[in-house]
Amino acid sequence: MITAEDFAQQIQGGRKIEAHDEMSEEYREALLNLLMQQADSELSGGYGYIPWIAKAPSIHEKLLVAQIVKDEINHAYRMNKLLAELGINVDQRIEDMELELRLEDSNANIGTERKAADKRVNIFYYTIDSWTDFIMFNFCMDRGAGHQLEDAKHCSYAPWARTIEGIFKEEMMHVNHGDTWVHRLASNPDTKDEVQTALEKWYPRTMNIFGRPNSSKNKLYRKLGLKQRDNEEVRQAFKADITKALEGTGLSLPAWTPEYDESV
Repeated sequence: MITAEDFAQQIQGGRKIEAHDEMSEEYREALLNLLMQQADSELSGGYGYIPWIAKAPSIHEKLLVAQIVKDEINHAYRMNKLLAELGINVDQRIEDMELELRLEDSNANIGTERKAADKRVNIFYYTIDSWTDFIMFNFCMDRGAGHQLEDAKHCSYAPWARTIEGIFKEEMMHVNHGDTWVHRLASNPDTKDEVQTALEKWYPRTMNIFGRPNSSKNKLYRKLGLKQRDNEEVRQAFKADITKALEGTGLSLPAWTPEYDESV
């Protein structure tokens, strides 16, 4: 029987995993954790966007937001399909999720704290209070998700890597929507202060999604080819990207103080 160390060395040598019976137990556990994180976050994101179909300012925007919702639910469907193929009862998992869970205080700061038993990124606990809020969430979080998905595009679990290709392209379309609107709102004197306030709210929350630098879990994910970079590398790539996206808007990127969960 192949040892865990030999298995990891094969992965480091470029081996791609196609099926459950090719995995070590360590690999399966790590993979399931990451797949569940994405599946739960995609579904929570879709649910969070649903109210903004009705609240969007024009029929054109209602259509665009509806398309974003459709994409996010489709992403959740595709990720849960991967989980089902690995023997997970996805219907039960979804039934157990508190998908309507939101913090009562829209200005709360929970750092990296989790409020539910599922594995969604905790930014989905926050409420979206206005159209500008919705746009800034779109601008920050969809961009952050894109940077996280970059690693999955090259991961050692081939079915996930193939699934990510389509998901990533759609996430970039969502990012373009946020970019267009942030520039529009920032160029209007009546909304510039509002969009700056929204940036100061959602940028730090997004910076918290990437995890603690040099974490033991991230080291294991990289060892198994499920991630390519340290959490801090992904965070800094996101920061550089959003800094560039803000050029010409007159908006100022706020400071961010790390709040890491030392138990992870």
